[in-house]
Formats: sequence, structure tokens, C-alpha cells
Amino acid sequence: MQGDYDVLVIGGGPAGLAAAIKAKELGLTPLLVENREILGGIPLQCIHPGFGVHYFKEDLTGTELAYRLLDRFERLNIEYYTSAHMVDLDFISYLEKKVTVVTAKGVLETTTPTIIYAAGARERHMFDIWITGDRPAGIYTAGESQTMMDIEGIMPGREIVIVGSGDVGLIMARRFALEGANVKAVIEVMPYPGGLLRNVVQCLYDYDIPLYLSTAVTRIYGKKRVEKVLISKVDEKYRPVSGTEREIKCDTVIIAAGLRPYIPILESKNVIIDPATGGPVVNDYLETSMPGIFACGNSMVINDLVDHVLEQGEQAAEGAYIFINNKGLPSAKFRRTVKGENVRLIVPHYLSGNKDSVIYARAVKPMRDVKVFFPEIEREIRLPAVRPAEMIRIKLKKDEIMRSDDKITMEILSHD
Repeated sequence: MQGDYDVLVIGGGPAGLAAAIKAKELGLTPLLVENREILGGIPLQCIHPGFGVHYFKEDLTGTELAYRLLDRFERLNIEYYTSAHMVDLDFISYLEKKVTVVTAKGVLETTTPTIIYAAGARERHMFDIWITGDRPAGIYTAGESQTMMDIEGIMPGREIVIVGSGDVGLIMARRFALEGANVKAVIEVMPYPGGLLRNVVQCLYDYDIPLYLSTAVTRIYGKKRVEKVLISKVDEKYRPVSGTEREIKCDTVIIAAGLRPYIPILESKNVIIDPATGGPVVNDYLETSMPGIFACGNSMVINDLVDHVLEQGEQAAEGAYIFINNKGLPSAKFRRTVKGENVRLIVPHYLSGNKDSVIYARAVKPMRDVKVFFPEIEREIRLPAVRPAEMIRIKLKKDEIMRSDDKITMEILSHD
């Protein structure tokens, strides 16, 4: 049964916008639902460059990228709702899903054969990383502080300690420095930075901001406002090392402990989740374990480049198009992608062999002069280095995938 719309896109950030645009260009009728008051997503609060280098072939700020997408979106006259929330999803049949959306204009109940889930991610907060101590004013996530400064024009504090070295935390260290704040330290529990190397250099080294590796904030002190934090070196099991404690006085603590895919609706419907990514298990059409429901962007796997997010949005739209026109995806013998040596995660989880496929992966630990090896298909790729913070993107050709019967293992090995 054909629904009211060909595809319902959940999320109006870069992934959702790219998916809706591609769906419309393919001749589908999409409806986009966004829970914020405006479309554009997180890039709207990102006034720094580094966006769209691969997708638009230009180095854009986040706001420039968002408005380029919005311009294309509006030119296609795509229907959308803002300040809208998907509150329920019923799987009626293979080709029909009933969705309930609460909007500012009332409750919308609609049916659709396909859904593209692009709801993005949530930040890890202080309760996720077990910081003990007081709970005074002056504790923010990196995204909160970015919104306060770049959207609301509010300065969160003057003496700053940043917990975690993810990209948003690194970017906010530079942002605070540019506004005249004193960034006392960036504290990272891992033995290596959590963000892109370019951000470590441009945001910390260029501004003489200290980065403490293998170090944890173990306690926050303060009555009405943050007064100081206690930090300690950690061992290989991330346990505080006795005798290494010291205090740093500050009035603001920024939690930059990374992101997790935001997937409550998918979890409530028992969609299979990959513990390594925190997002749904998908095949190379980006379809989840529930037929006709696709995922992309940070709700599928946390990306470090918006270019990958846009690419995934378009791939999900192409998957939805194929699903609608074939009344389901083409039959295939799916090959599992398997994490081999020094591979922490890999997406998609299944490859059909019906088409060329792009895979995304992350390393467990940094390595230099490596080879990425796929033993079942005898494919080898040389890379100068891999880092956990930087996504590895590799395209496998259809005939390569077809060489394997049941699985494709990815290994990251030293090149000898």
C-alpha cells in the first residue's frame, strides 16, 4: 500500500537535509520532520571553517554549509515541519509504516513505505563519565557552551577547564581563547587526543593551550559556582594513580566527552543496535533490521566530517528509492563485515554485492605506516597513519565484494 509520503525523514540537520534533497531529486515525495524551531542542525552554531571540503570542494564555515543545503532544500519545495516530534512508529506491513508526529499545528498521523532516521546524536554529559563532587553552576557540555556563545551571545565563563579532547571540545578551547578567556587545560583520559589532528594543532598548539593526556578530572569543587577541579594521572586501565593528584582553579568546566547516536525510537522498536557504534546495524543500503527504515549520519555512526554525513544521507535516500521501486530491496546473499586486528568499528555491517559500497571504520589505537587488509577479497590499501579520531573511508567494488561467500574482514596491520 502506498503511503501519504514516499519517505519520511526524521531530522533536519545535514544528514536529513541531504536525504530529503536526494529523495526529491530521485522523484520521491519526502516529508521532513525536525524537532528544533529551524532547519540546519548543529552547523548553524559552528562559525569555524572546515565544512564541505569534499562535498562542496570548498572550505566553508558551518553556517555557510547549512545555508547552502537549505537553499537547495527550499528550491525543491520539499514539505517539512519544525518544532515537531515523532512520538510513535507502528510497523503495519512490509510496505507500510504508520507514524505519529506532534507538531505546532496538531497531531499528524501519516503512513509511508520508508523512513530515513537522521536524528543525529546527543552529547555525553558528566554523569556518563563518572565525575564526582559538587554540582554547582558553571558546568556545561561543549555543545551547550557553543550554543551560548555563537547563537545566544553569552559568555559561559572566564577560567576554563575542558574535559575531553573531542573535536567540539578542541574547537571550543580556541573559541574561548579568542574571546579572551583563560583556558587552563584540556584533560583527556586516553593516551592520545580524541579529535582530528588538524583541530589539535589549530585549536590547542596555535594558542598554547595545555593538553594533558592519560589524565582524568576526578572531582569538581564549588558552592554556588565552580571553584576548582581535581585531576589525576590514570593507568592503562584508566584508574587514578595515587600521588599524582593536583588541583586547577577555574570557574567553568566544559564536558567534551564525545557523542552517542540518538536512537530512542529505534531502540523502542527493537531495531538491532551495534554496541561498538551505539547506532543501528545496517546493510549497504543503510537499511536497519526493520525493513524500509534507513539510518544515516550521526544517528547511525558518529562521524568526524560533515562530508561523510551528507554522503550517508544521499545513500539512505537511494536505498529508500530502490526499496519503493522494487517493493523491497533486491534479494542478495549478504556478507558480514568483521572487525579484525586494530578495528574498533565498521559500518555497514552487511554488504550485498549488488553494488559498489563505501565502508566507514575506526582504529582501536594510533598506528603509522599501515596497511588496511581484507583477507577474504585479497584487497590491500596503504595508509601513512590511522588514528581513532579519524574515520577511515574505503570504497569496495562490487566484484571485490562478490569474491567472498559469507564475510569480509578488515584488519589494520603494520606494513613490514
